Amino acid sequence: MFLAALSASELCIPSYTNVDLITLLSRQGASAADSKDEEVKVAPRRSFLDFDPHHFWQWSSFSDYVQCVLAFTGVAGYITYLSIDSALFVETLGFLAVLTEAMLGVPQLYRNHRHQSTEGMSIKMVLMWTSGDAFKTAYFLLKGAPLQFSVCGLLQVLVDLAILGQAYAFARHPQKPAPHAVHPTGTKAL
Repeated sequence: MFLAALSASELCIPSYTNVDLITLLSRQGASAADSKDEEVKVAPRRSFLDFDPHHFWQWSSFSDYVQCVLAFTGVAGYITYLSIDSALFVETLGFLAVLTEAMLGVPQLYRNHRHQSTEGMSIKMVLMWTSGDAFKTAYFLLKGAPLQFSVCGLLQVLVDLAILGQAYAFARHPQKPAPHAVHPTGTKAL
């Protein structure tokens, strides 16, 4: 009741004429239109079901990765079901499985080479990899496992030793740290 008796100037509420309000609203509309031009462009949503080979494995949501893995598993399972009686198919599939496991360290080896550094890599982890791979390969050799197991096991141990060699070499000759990139005002580093 007390507030109703006070005038707009006493409440510190600015009083606008109709022309002032129209001018103010038109300026806000213009500034909103200007800000749309300056907005950061959002990358388009990528989906597994787009079947775009240029953006394979660069999808926008986790469910797309799950769909891809399920589709691959279904197709591979069906092909395996149809070809299970073929010795050539079974041997090829087994070799590809063992070779894939043997190549697990190659991305780390390549990353280390590209950056000329092993920064952020756990030496203890690589030592555990190497010891596990060496014991597994020794088991394959001692038990007379098929040739592909021994060959891929030796390849795995060699990749592990190459990574350890990189860690040793890069520790002896460390790279000079590169200056950090300066980001323009208003952007955030990820």
